[in-house]
Amino acid sequence: MKALRLRPGKERSLQRRHPWIFESAIDKGGADAGETVRIESSDGRFLAWAAFSPLSKIRARAWSFDEKQRIDAAFFAQRVQRAVAARGFFDLQSDGVRLVHGEADGLPGLIVDRYGVGEQGVLVAQFLSAGVERWKTVLVDALLAATGLSRFYERSDASGREREGLKPTTGWLRGEGATECTIREHDWLLSLDIATGHKTGFYLDQRDSRQRFAQMAQHRRFRRVLNCFCYTGGFTVAALAGLRAADALEGAELVSIDSSQPALERARAHVALNGFEGANTQFLDADVNASLRRFIEEGRTFDAIVLDPPKFAPTVAHAERAARAYKDINRLALKLLEPGGVLLTFSCSGGISADLFHKIVASAGIDAGVDGYLGEHLGAAPDHPMTIEFPEGEYLKGLVVVRKAA
Repeated sequence: MKALRLRPGKERSLQRRHPWIFESAIDKGGADAGETVRIESSDGRFLAWAAFSPLSKIRARAWSFDEKQRIDAAFFAQRVQRAVAARGFFDLQSDGVRLVHGEADGLPGLIVDRYGVGEQGVLVAQFLSAGVERWKTVLVDALLAATGLSRFYERSDASGREREGLKPTTGWLRGEGATECTIREHDWLLSLDIATGHKTGFYLDQRDSRQRFAQMAQHRRFRRVLNCFCYTGGFTVAALAGLRAADALEGAELVSIDSSQPALERARAHVALNGFEGANTQFLDADVNASLRRFIEEGRTFDAIVLDPPKFAPTVAHAERAARAYKDINRLALKLLEPGGVLLTFSCSGGISADLFHKIVASAGIDAGVDGYLGEHLGAAPDHPMTIEFPEGEYLKGLVVVRKAA
């Protein structure tokens, strides 16, 4: 078995069972891409079994911290079964579910979502590290066996593969058929295309935040709602559902902005799919920042605003530039918010910590001359878990800010 020997003092994170071994921590050793290696301390003590990645800054990702563990097909079948079973711990109000969430499920670099159930169900995966790429066939077989499904689609076209020296690849790995799906989420329906949608086709991680927004709309009976970076309109549909439950749709105005025309077309379709054709909904194919500035110039205000932008900082190295972008859009949104209005603002950037995001929003409020109550902290739905041993899993951060009256 090939081994990696660490530099003195670099074993501490592995002793805390953190799964990443960075290039700078390694004294000597190497292997082929995805090959399992023995990780040793500077004095030769066993630390972990890990998958080697010769081109990545994260040079190895730990499979197991048990020296007696064999990393074979049976190991991966057990890990997959454990991950799928763990979703039963949570009350997931959807038939679109994240089944494997990378490091949190002991399978670094593997993302697997299930859309639908039974014959219509399909698994969609991203293989984002050299380790899971090497074991792809075994993992696909294990996932199909654990779920009872027969269709498996690959969406390994994320930028993370490039950092592993892997080429983008997409397409059917098992089965075939239509790539269009419709899923139930809480009390509404949403559609997606697993071949062309973002990530594996949809943002399942915002499921519970959309439900929370629906509850706010029902309780507060919003009159003017602005959904920025709306993608396919999940938060728009949630607001409409909440207003319908409160019998408050009449007179309400909902504006949704995105720079993707195909996404906006699907958002319009979602309005119709859920029976909201008569609602006052506007979909703008436009730049969010420019639109927010124009609304300020026009003197428009909103009593509910959602900011759910794309990832501005994929790594900590991008944090400073991303912080400026997050601050700017939050400053503009707070200026547009009515006193007593609600802002739901999010960051999905792994390079922006929850504490830093809070500081960014606070700084945006100061620059806008706006104070607000920090009503709630929001995060990814529980099928996208963060674990004690891997706090980096907390990539999605959300704040609910209620603007104070003047």
